Amino acid sequence: MPDQLKKNADIDVSIAQNFHTLAGRDLLRLLDLTPAEFQLVVDTAAKQKADWAQGIHEAPCAGQSVAIILEKPSLRTRNSFEVGTYRLGAHPVVMDDDHSAFSRGETVQDTTLVLERFVDAIVIRTFEQTKVEEIAEWASIPVVNALTDDFHPCQGLADALTIREHKGKLEGLTLAYVGDGNNMANTYMELGALAGMHVKLGCPETHMPDPDVLAECLEAAPATGATIEVFNTAQEAVAGADVVLTDTWTSMGDEAEHDQRLKEFEGFQVDSALMALAADDAIFMHCLPAHRGEEVTDEVIDGAQSVIYDEAENRLHAQKALLSLVMGAA
Repeated sequence: MPDQLKKNADIDVSIAQNFHTLAGRDLLRLLDLTPAEFQLVVDTAAKQKADWAQGIHEAPCAGQSVAIILEKPSLRTRNSFEVGTYRLGAHPVVMDDDHSAFSRGETVQDTTLVLERFVDAIVIRTFEQTKVEEIAEWASIPVVNALTDDFHPCQGLADALTIREHKGKLEGLTLAYVGDGNNMANTYMELGALAGMHVKLGCPETHMPDPDVLAECLEAAPATGATIEVFNTAQEAVAGADVVLTDTWTSMGDEAEHDQRLKEFEGFQVDSALMALAADDAIFMHCLPAHRGEEVTDEVIDGAQSVIYDEAENRLHAQKALLSLVMGAA
């Protein structure tokens, strides 16, 4: 049997043997997963994506429903979760803006305990990580963090799938993140620690990653051979990297600080000169939305090394896989 076919067969066996591992579980951050569980989600996403492309359209969650609560504006999150839920055969119940599940002033406890009588999983995109944690505390059904101010685990899963598709592996690769030490910086440290990658962050001194998250990731990293380094220049972070990522310098809620942030992030723009410091076959990624001309130039984001649209598509496949696993139907 050719090596790739054997590898695919081994992955199929692993998924079949372990798909119940995550049944009923929450995903509030990537470190909620073990390295093996992280691998299981990525493997499942890759298999489901390939099956769908080949016309294998199974609906393992038929008869179930998923609450998708959006308390922040959304393009990729809403569409990827809604379509992914539909493809699994489940019914997506989307609640957003002034009609969100938590818009009427009821307690998190009451809202959650009522909502779980109607649906089989809760997906929420909100502000405080503590809110997601409180929902998970009360819920007896799986709760998935679709983004908070602290973490974006579903984006991390999609990015892992994208990197593996383009580079053939995750373990041993160098991932360089440049810019704000925000929820994406936290997520990439966790991704690297789980996948055995070498993570290099380049952040201004005024916008460093969360020291507690950094400490947790440094503690987890040796188990997979991962390393994590933080620099105060973009050049040190990107040198020799296989993957270069960035994020907007002005996140939702920080718009009033936009002009000040442009000054603070001077020297951290991903342009062709910075990409030239990475490996010759490096790829560029951005979780989007992008502020073109600020954190990244058009020549990079539209260039041959950019895989941002594959990355965006993989939100669908990664989240579909995650839902099928936590809902016990992969």
